[in-house]
Amino acid sequence: MKTRVLVIGGGVSGLTTALCLLQDGFEVTVVSENFAPNNTSVVAGALWEWPPAVCGSHRHPVSLERSKSWCMTSYNKFLILADNKETGVYSRDVVFYYKKPIEQTPELQKMNELQMKVLRFRRDGALIDSHGINRNVGVVDAYTYLAPQVDTDIYMQWLYSQVKEFGCKIVQAKISGNLPELQEKLKNQFSVDIIVNCSGLGSTELANDDMYPLRGALIRVKNDGVSMPRVTTAHCMTFDNTVGGQNMIFILPRGENTLLVGGLVEPHQWELDINLENYEPIQDMWNRCVNFMPILKDATIDSTEPVRVGLRPARKDNIRLEQEPGTDIIHNYGHGGSGVTLSWGCAKEVVQIANSGFTRSNLTKVMPKLEVSC
Repeated sequence: MKTRVLVIGGGVSGLTTALCLLQDGFEVTVVSENFAPNNTSVVAGALWEWPPAVCGSHRHPVSLERSKSWCMTSYNKFLILADNKETGVYSRDVVFYYKKPIEQTPELQKMNELQMKVLRFRRDGALIDSHGINRNVGVVDAYTYLAPQVDTDIYMQWLYSQVKEFGCKIVQAKISGNLPELQEKLKNQFSVDIIVNCSGLGSTELANDDMYPLRGALIRVKNDGVSMPRVTTAHCMTFDNTVGGQNMIFILPRGENTLLVGGLVEPHQWELDINLENYEPIQDMWNRCVNFMPILKDATIDSTEPVRVGLRPARKDNIRLEQEPGTDIIHNYGHGGSGVTLSWGCAKEVVQIANSGFTRSNLTKVMPKLEVSC
């Protein structure tokens, strides 16, 4: 008899986890208040990154080691998916820029590790001029590599269709309350043996956890080669929280004809109704990116959807991926700005925990707690 699993959450973490469980022979039900296009996953820039992400600052060494393993599982999976355009996954170059020689920055270790893991890595200051970056912004060093870049509008629909194809039951509903207290009720209601919590910010209530939003925003620009040259490479500068203010650069081709320009890193901000007209930090974000890459001054902003705003599900103690002691609950949440990057690695680890047999032989068997940086 198949083990039956309830996955709570219909974002990239929830659907990827559900798909991996289904592929491993579990019977799965996904319940979520919202599915794409009405969740944070479709807002994500969805550029694969070696941790820590450009929007984050978590650097706990044990946490980073776990996230490095997860992100490489995703890297290899996304490169395979990029061969099928129906998935919305692309393999494109990304360039990271620095205002000091990398040896003088905290990013040196990241670069040294990254170059051993990815394809087409190259460090070269000439990248600055070859991509038309304004040297007056102070950049002096750069490196590039091949990175999966995911068009989440297409990819989230593809994930949804995949879980349906594998026989997943989909329920659109909101689950409220404390999961350990609700466990028996939910197991009976959905006829399951295991509950996997991929609820993101919903874990504030479901797991009684200290979650908080890390608000981000991306301006959407036409990238069809008409008003400006087509941009086919991603360009990034990591958010530096030591200098104050917003300073992140994030310029990313999305699909075939869109360019995403950002971004914002605003902790504890819940409001989503912000745009170029009513919120000065978004105007400043645009001006910062135009100054960085001057060809953007001729860009045509998408009039139908100029700005997308989303709430990254952040957690003070980083990602929580563990079985909750004495329960049949597995947690997989708190991915911050790295939900897509870590999705396949985290999902496969959930499958490993679910296969440990704890629900059938020893309810007190607990996997080691894994708290991981994004």
